[in-house]
This record gives sequence, structure tokens and C-alpha cells, in this order.
Amino acid sequence: ALGMHGTRARAISALAAALVADPGWLDPGPDAGGIALVLDRLRSLPGIGDWTAQYIALRALRAPDAFPAADIGLLRALAGDTGRPSPAQALARAEAWRPWRGYAALHLWTAAAARPVPDAPVARPGI
Repeated sequence: ALGMHGTRARAISALAAALVADPGWLDPGPDAGGIALVLDRLRSLPGIGDWTAQYIALRALRAPDAFPAADIGLLRALAGDTGRPSPAQALARAEAWRPWRGYAALHLWTAAAARPVPDAPVARPGI
């Protein structure tokens, strides 16, 4: 009914079931290693991979070092003369930004959004 494919619907249902069973399931706890535990929990759910787990950690848990390396927007923002890096190359490059890779991701998304799209049609009022 929502126009969502089955894999995504199952992932959302699995996450909801995990949170109903244990409302503190996404709580990383007081130590920095807790985010790794939450990432592992998220990746254990059907339909949730590393990108989704990192994105949830970044946005919902405000983890300052979360970095969804496979994100196409980040890969485009990191592109250079040799083209877009692979997710592994982006992750390796982001090592220098620890423990603030999440802030770097937000900056890269913002910078990429501000760039003009090559060969984009130009709006011409009145035509």
C-alpha cells in the first residue's frame, strides 16, 4: 500500500520487532565501543546492510564517526580526476577524519548538493 518493495518492508518490520522486544536495542551505552555493537545488531537484521546501519548511526544515534562509505552522494563528492572512488577507497580516505567521519559525510553531502550538475538543462524563463 505504501509502494515499498518487500525487502525494505521486511527490514522495517524486523527493526520494529527488535525495538518492541527490547526498547533499548539501539542504545549504544556509555562507551564508544557501543556503536560497534549497535552496528552489528542492525546488520544482523534482514535487508539492513552496512550503508543503512551507518546511516542510522549517523542520523538517529548521532554517532560522530559513522560513515556510510557506499553512499553514492559521498562517492560523487569524493570524485577526482580519476573518477569516483570505490566504497573501500572512500573508507580508506576517511580514516584520516576519525573520529569525526560523520561530520565529514555531512560536509561532503552539502558540498555536493551545492555543485552544479554537469550538462544539466538551464532554466530559461519565458521560453
